[in-house]
Amino acid sequence: MKQARAIVAIVFLVIAAGGFWYAFQAGHFGRVADKAGEVTKVQVGGDFELINQYGETVRNSDFLGGYMLIFFGYTYCPDVCPTTLSTISTALDTLGDSAAAITPIFVTVDPERDTPGYLKDYLQHFHPAIQGLTGSVEKIKKVAKAYGVYYAKVQEESDTDTDTDADDYLMDHTSLTFLMGPDGEYSAHFGHSTSADAMAEKIAGILAATDG
Repeated sequence: MKQARAIVAIVFLVIAAGGFWYAFQAGHFGRVADKAGEVTKVQVGGDFELINQYGETVRNSDFLGGYMLIFFGYTYCPDVCPTTLSTISTALDTLGDSAAAITPIFVTVDPERDTPGYLKDYLQHFHPAIQGLTGSVEKIKKVAKAYGVYYAKVQEESDTDTDTDADDYLMDHTSLTFLMGPDGEYSAHFGHSTSADAMAEKIAGILAATDG
């Protein structure tokens, strides 16, 4: 049964990622046009106020001046989330000292289960710089919407059975990682299949261009 759920989740993740890319290309994420009608930037991201794995309140403004590498997922995720967090961890290691300019952030799309304490235990398996963020259902919805991130519980017919554990469910969600610039504006994004080397190379190029 859990294997079947995992397959369903993977299918929805592929669809969600494709949907984001279509929306991105079509301009549904707030592409801004100048007076000549030419696209100048993409509006992704926005204000948020969430709680990190140490129980501290954090806001998007706390990260201005440096880069945010932000991924939305959840701790019960069987594959995509741990794989992506491992990729981010390796990419940061590859960047070496340059990684100091980046704050990696993991925002849960499952705040009902992902408490600060649970996030803290989970993130011990990945790069120590990663901040895990959670919050109320409403605040998670707000930040996910700002980033164009889709997420939902995977429902199965068996989930209505009285013997089914209410906490035993999967989430399907957009599996993109966003790089936000020092001004809080979108810089780049990475798909789930992006390798750690490719991610590190892309980020290094962006950092070099900024320094130059």
